[in-house]
This record gives sequence, C-alpha cells and structure tokens, in this order.
Amino acid sequence: MKKTIFTALAFACIMSACESGVKFEYSEGEVTRGDITTSVTATGTIEPVTSVQVGTQVSGIVSKLYVDYNSVVKAGQVIAELDRTNLISELESATAQLRSAESDFTYQKTNYERYKNLFDKGLVSANDFEKARLSYFQAEQTVTQRKQNVKKAQTNLGYATITSPIDGVVLSKEVEEGQTVASSFNTPTLFNIAQDLTQMRVIADVDEADIGEVKEGQRVSFTVDAFPNLVFDGSVQQVRQEATTESNVVTYEVVISAPNDDLKLKPGLTANVTIFTLEVKDVISAPAKALRFTPREVMLNKGETIVDCEGKQKVWVREGLTYKAIPVVAGTTNGMLTEIKSGLKAGDMVITDQRAVMPQVEQQQTQNPFMPGPRNNNNKKK
Repeated sequence: MKKTIFTALAFACIMSACESGVKFEYSEGEVTRGDITTSVTATGTIEPVTSVQVGTQVSGIVSKLYVDYNSVVKAGQVIAELDRTNLISELESATAQLRSAESDFTYQKTNYERYKNLFDKGLVSANDFEKARLSYFQAEQTVTQRKQNVKKAQTNLGYATITSPIDGVVLSKEVEEGQTVASSFNTPTLFNIAQDLTQMRVIADVDEADIGEVKEGQRVSFTVDAFPNLVFDGSVQQVRQEATTESNVVTYEVVISAPNDDLKLKPGLTANVTIFTLEVKDVISAPAKALRFTPREVMLNKGETIVDCEGKQKVWVREGLTYKAIPVVAGTTNGMLTEIKSGLKAGDMVITDQRAVMPQVEQQQTQNPFMPGPRNNNNKKK
C-alpha cells in the first residue's frame, strides 16, 4: 500500500485548516486526439536474407578466378577453377584399374563356364568348380568397385570447376590465384555470395525484459550510422526462441525485414532499431495520471467543494470552485497517455495533480556581531 509522505509543515497546515496561509493548487492536462504508441529499442546487424558460402570439396591450387568483389553472378556460372593435373591423373589411374578388372572378369567368366561344363560331365571335382565360381564372383565385384572409383574420380574432376549456386552478388573473396586450398578436414570457403541485396534483414538482439512484447508483424523503424538522417522501415518477421547470454545479459534474436530497393543498406551495418509493440491510431487520449487522481477534502481551499459520481473509471475537472468527477470509458494505455473511448472530447482539460503551495516567508537577515560593520567614512584620521 502506497503511503503519501507530507512534510511536517504541510501536514500541520492541513490539519489546522491552513491557518498558516498554505494554499492548494491543481495541475491540468489537455485531452487530445492522436496516436498512442509504445516501443522497444535494440541494436542489430544488417545482413542479406540469403547468402551462400561457396567452397570446394577437393584440394588443389587455384588456377583461375573469374569473379571479384561485387561481381554479379548467375546460377551455374563458372567463378573459379582449380588445377586439374592431379585429378586427371587420378581419373586415368581409376580408368586403367577398371579396364584391368574387366579383363580379369572376362577371363574368370570364361574359366567358370568351362569348369561348369566339365563339372556337369563329372570331369572335375566340386572343389575346383567352386574355386572357379568364387573367382568369377570376386572378379565381378572388383569390376563394380572399379567403376565406382572411376565415377568418384570423374566427380572430383568436376569439382575442380567451381560454379555459383545462386544468382547474386559476390560479397567476399577468400582466395587468390595460385593459392592452395585443402579440403582434408573441412570445406574451405572461396566466396560468399548474397542472393538479393534489394531484400535485406536486420538481426536485432532484444533484451529479455522486452522480448515478451515483441510479436511477428509489428512495425519497425531503424537507422544506421551511414545515413543518420534517414529512417528505414520494416516489420518483425521472426522471434527466435534461442537465448544468448553474454556478460550475464540474456537477449533473443529478432529477425526484421529491411527492403533495400535503393541499395543503401550494406551487409554488416549496425542498425538502431525501434519496434512498435503497441500502436493505436487517431484516438482521444488523456494523461494517464488523470485517471489516478482523486481530490481530498483536507486539500481544499476555502469555498471549494467536491462532486463525485459513480463508476470505476473517472476523471476530474474544475468548474468554478468545484472539483467535478466525469465518468469515462478508458482503453489502451502506454503509461503516459490513456485512450478515452467515451466521456471526453479533444480540448477538454482534466486535473492531473493537486499540491500544497507554501507561503513565501521573508528572510530576515541578522547581522553577525563578530563581523566588522561598514566603514564609516566620517571617522577619518586627523
């Protein structure tokens, strides 16, 4: 329960019916028509909606680069080539092994068929026949394996030609011609390609205290330091559930659309974001504290009266020496303004506060007996 604390002088004045000359004044606020909004602020980073890191699945020396920073590319366009010498050698070796396996398979097949005919006539033992059949099946499996090796070598040779997977713009180039790339443990990145720079997004970090108010579809405005006088518009596209904790501060990522038709927004820019969590357009509103104000008998000046009314929601107005209650129907509030659905009109004045005004007491200056007085010009040395 809130307690109102008065100073000793004010409290004494109230209880003694203001015998000391204390007066009570009131403050008013105007009822206006306009918008009621609440917002959440955050910072984020501009990035493309879709970007792809292009790498290579084979190791080798970069023999040719066909694109550079900011190059516009199409899906399937050749953007780089690796040296093919070793890859061609691997393909030729795999092809030779396949031919050898096929020759052996032909021989084992013929040998198996011969042994089968002899076995059917009872001219060879079952053991010899089974050995011939086993050699035939093994030769067949070897041919299959060698074909897969050839296919793998052909695929690796194809990987030496690197193409763009999407239509877009090259944001970064990580290699130069003559540089060796190794894919032994992970896929090395050669290029970073953004699909469409006219459709960007902001990844904003919203504090845990504010994330509960953020919903998909809410309007967003943001600025970037590169264009401090421009305000960009967007909307909340996604509220991610994963939390990030850094220095005991918990934040959540919010994805915000950022149309970029004029290409002013660049990847990596820092955005100062305002998310409008509440927007009510063109409504009658009164100061929120007007609905919390209630006059008190002990704070009335001489001749003033109070006329109350029924209803849970009310505001107070001043009519001459009378504090009069007006019933209202309140709606949305942002803590500063409250929507008034009925009971008031724009331009009305409502009371927001009542306070005591102390009388001005003249400060009497007393002279310190230990301080020297003013010089007497009449007392001159003779």
